[in-house]
Amino acid sequence: MTTREAVLEELKALTDPGSGQDIVSAGIVRALAVEGDTVRFVLEIDPKQAEAMEPVRAAAEARVKAMPGVAKASVMMTAHSEKAPPDLKAAAKPKPAGPQAVPGVKHIVAIASGKGGVGKSTVAANLAVALAAEGKKVGLLDADIYGPSQPRMMGVSKRPASPDGKTIIPLQAHGVTMMSIGLMMQEGQAVVWRGPMLMGALQQMMTQVAWGELDVLLIDLPPGTGDVQLTLSQKFQVDGAVVVCTPQDVALLDARKGIDMFRQLKTPILGMIENMSTHICSNCGHEEHLFGHGGVRAEAEKLGVPLLAEIPLHLEIRLSGDAGTPVVAAAPDSAQAAAFRVAARELMAQGVV
Repeated sequence: MTTREAVLEELKALTDPGSGQDIVSAGIVRALAVEGDTVRFVLEIDPKQAEAMEPVRAAAEARVKAMPGVAKASVMMTAHSEKAPPDLKAAAKPKPAGPQAVPGVKHIVAIASGKGGVGKSTVAANLAVALAAEGKKVGLLDADIYGPSQPRMMGVSKRPASPDGKTIIPLQAHGVTMMSIGLMMQEGQAVVWRGPMLMGALQQMMTQVAWGELDVLLIDLPPGTGDVQLTLSQKFQVDGAVVVCTPQDVALLDARKGIDMFRQLKTPILGMIENMSTHICSNCGHEEHLFGHGGVRAEAEKLGVPLLAEIPLHLEIRLSGDAGTPVVAAAPDSAQAAAFRVAARELMAQGVV
């Protein structure tokens, strides 16, 4: 499997015409993301160098795509800009030193994963609905800026209103107050932003959205250990993180890195959730562990953190999410919904909700 470090090493073979250094040392490689067999990143350049940099961009894309384990590579160029993210316009306000609270929000819980494709967003959506069903006032912020999926999973598409051009009114779905950068963009439009713009967007969605009085705000983070995770933990008072993982060894390797990151940032780990834990055949009832079983439980015990729930691999979870009604709302009496309610009650028992 291709790693971020391997991609950076490959890119060192290319030279930045402006500085004479390799493009990694020159600091123009930004927002590098490795998700399965797909690699994407941005080259931040001087607009005057756009023509000279196009061959470098093309060469970078070709070299990365030729790497073992890479099926798709996307490299785009962007220029330095102080422009704010779309429709999140407000005068800059001085930020207090150290992590700050979000007005009206009692607790902030991050939903994280070490790698993509483990069902983190599905867990976040269902956990939010499960907590709301328990009578909690719940907010859900989709902070996966490059791949926002909560609008589809929560069944919302309306553009949020901003009566004064500064405060953003969040949307409501299934008893949850929710906001996503995906609601501010045209459908299918890619977000091609460098790190500072990502961090600015996160801070604006945390502080300029009228969240109201919430018992808990769940943050659906992007996979990995990057700018968004760092900004959230450093700028805001996060009560803890829930790490979602599947049973495979490769997923556990990345989950350990995510847990280590939160511990370095002094963010408590509230527990782990094993997703796609088991599959029960809808025809014969046979139970099968397609991705292995018990790996997340063993890892949680090793790390000294709770295992909050084991979520089955079930078609209804996928279908309900694609249809815009999380399974906890679509089939509240099902075994699938019960697994998410177990995780919600475990968090409530810890007193962070």
